[in-house]
Amino acid sequence: MSTTSDELRAEVRQRYAESARAITEGAGSGCGGGSCCAGGESTAEGFGEALYDSEQRAELPGTATLASLGCGNPTAVADLREGETVLDLGSGGGIDVILSAKRVGETGLAFGLDMTDEMLALARANAREAGIRNAIFLKGVIEEIPLPADSVDVVISNCVINLSTDKAAVLTEVARVLSPGGRIGVSDVVSEDRLSSEERAERGSFVGCIAGALSVGEYEAGLEAAGFEQISVEFTHEVADGLHGAIVKATKTLTPSQKGVPVLEPAASAGCC
Repeated sequence: MSTTSDELRAEVRQRYAESARAITEGAGSGCGGGSCCAGGESTAEGFGEALYDSEQRAELPGTATLASLGCGNPTAVADLREGETVLDLGSGGGIDVILSAKRVGETGLAFGLDMTDEMLALARANAREAGIRNAIFLKGVIEEIPLPADSVDVVISNCVINLSTDKAAVLTEVARVLSPGGRIGVSDVVSEDRLSSEERAERGSFVGCIAGALSVGEYEAGLEAAGFEQISVEFTHEVADGLHGAIVKATKTLTPSQKGVPVLEPAASAGCC
């Protein structure tokens, strides 16, 4: 009997809620001693706080680094600038929101979106401890982002898009909330094109960030369909056979008028008589 989308989402929510409670209660990460994504099914060192350098970890509360459950470091590749508005999809314990808020400065804003109450509470506590005042944490799902259109300059995410059961909806929503010319800098688990969906599932579970991974070609096609250009998918480290932590970048396509190109109306047809 196949697992439904709602059941998979509930399983993901439960796993990350348990992790947040374990961290809050001082019992470690709550995910088998490593990342929730690692889950004992893939290379554990390919996930978690080790992907942040010592200088970045020094900027963060201890519970924020414990709650680092991703497969990369999106803040290192997103090229954040003073005054920008950033959205982190699946913000977890808040590590990337805190780092982003510091990068964009007091004139900028960092949003974190998560569906898990326990993670949201942990992230807000971590932001307070870090002295961050330009971070806002929202409850919701990444397939329905609770922000208006054209309201964000940069979207980041750390090993979360692979956990969605409707990735086309996620990419469409990302394009909607990004301002014209806005960009994404995402860390995710991505499959080599040679692996079928069945072969990905053989290498790890959905909640372990393996079975739900897109291939390079699927990611590129999905981003293009959602309205992105300048798309790149770059492998950084292997997390299982044929599956890799990857950096995904793209820019929201501008319309001709947004590029400053005049849009000419078709000439009216002349009468024949």
